Amino acid sequence: MALHAGFHSVGVARAGPVDPVRLERWLSLGYQGEMHYLERNLEKRLDPRLVLPETRSLLCLTLEYGAEHRTEFSDPRMGRVARYARGRDYHQVMGRRLKALWRRLQLCLPGTESRWYVDTGPVLEKYWAAQAGLGWQGKHSNLVSRQQGSWFFLGVMLLTAELEPDAPASDFCGTCTRCLDACPTGAVVAPYVVDSRRCISYLTIELKESIALELRGDMGNWIFGCDICQEVCPWNRRAAWKGDLAFGDSGRRYDLVRLVEVGPDEFSEEFRDSPVRRSKWEGFLRNVAVALGNSGLAEARGVLERLARGEGMVAEHARWALGRLGSA
Repeated sequence: MALHAGFHSVGVARAGPVDPVRLERWLSLGYQGEMHYLERNLEKRLDPRLVLPETRSLLCLTLEYGAEHRTEFSDPRMGRVARYARGRDYHQVMGRRLKALWRRLQLCLPGTESRWYVDTGPVLEKYWAAQAGLGWQGKHSNLVSRQQGSWFFLGVMLLTAELEPDAPASDFCGTCTRCLDACPTGAVVAPYVVDSRRCISYLTIELKESIALELRGDMGNWIFGCDICQEVCPWNRRAAWKGDLAFGDSGRRYDLVRLVEVGPDEFSEEFRDSPVRRSKWEGFLRNVAVALGNSGLAEARGVLERLARGEGMVAEHARWALGRLGSA
């Protein structure tokens, strides 16, 4: 039924409490940065039975989104956007498919109650997907599958029905440290530990204030998200990608100089069905300014000078970018 609804793999975990030590230590170190929502409802995150009373099973599902993309990102004029954000918003796509799956499940599990989440509730999706045998949390903290690599979204459905659980997945990272070595900002501070405050994905999406000066030069031309730790993972080279039309390469090119000219209304329209809108217009312009500063393009000075004349976060980053380009 899950495959018929459009998912690529499915597993079942038995509901129960989660050992709090790892999550509580991560939070105590402040690695969540400004993502304060991760601190809220901590009890529920550590026990899904507090989210939906009498939860007995968790149905975990994957939906693959990214293979090779045609857009050439070595061009310094082009901004880079994480693969997952180059198609339609996954919340909408997966939400519809989870709803369709639930309608089918109700027919064979009468009387069962359910709640499902796609990054939208107090549920540790990666933990439960690992318990359901869909993969293991790699050293970069993403879930990795021997068959699928890590280019997939996760959905979790809480069920009051008792389903036969799958065996938890084993860890196949071995001695590999490619994700730690490749991260330009050093966000993977130890195997299996990510300091979000240094992560390019966090800096370009979650952070709503100024980006730390010492990190800007290492962000390259990323303007929304980052894929580096996944790109270097050997398991992604071996994966047999099934793909999904909803997340295929749109062929969109993110011309940095043009994006500086995009106003708030145009931004909302251009990224209406895209996860990119999460960065908000001001945050997106901030990211574009940093990418232009790292581009080495003399032609970027004119548009950056216009941004730099204003006040606030965007103007400050534009001034930094001008300095990076050698402009007074």
